[in-house]
Amino acid sequence: MQETERKFLVTSDDFKTLAFTQNRIVQGYLNSHPERTVRVRIKGDKGFLTIKGKGNESGTTRFEWEKEIPITEAEQLLPLCEEGTIDKIRYEITVGKHVYEVDVFSGANEGLIIAEIELSSETESFEKPNWLGKEVTGDERYYNAYLSNHPFKNW
Repeated sequence: MQETERKFLVTSDDFKTLAFTQNRIVQGYLNSHPERTVRVRIKGDKGFLTIKGKGNESGTTRFEWEKEIPITEAEQLLPLCEEGTIDKIRYEITVGKHVYEVDVFSGANEGLIIAEIELSSETESFEKPNWLGKEVTGDERYYNAYLSNHPFKNW
């Protein structure tokens, strides 16, 4: 139940033509405390409930528990969430032997594009496509829970 990932800002929309999927994601937080977040998400036609723990010192690894729930239950839980909904389109792109998830935010976070890659360990090597910019792994400002309370448009 450990997740190891790295995050990067995205410098161009070149990734869009390479995507093998794209889905709208709407999510809210029942709890956005940095040490333990509880998220309700609707991705496409599926619902999810996710609990994440505080990250390690580098911010690359943290506890994550996720379960699919009926979309009707996710729709009923969203109104109970804290103020500040995340709305984004997620593109998935294969680069080498990995899949990058690129989130193009809208609403209060419009203008922000973040790419994430999940790794099997903190030291695993991976290809960096030319549309990747500055690494923001461990910078809590780029966590969705933070963005829900401190929208990108207000930075």
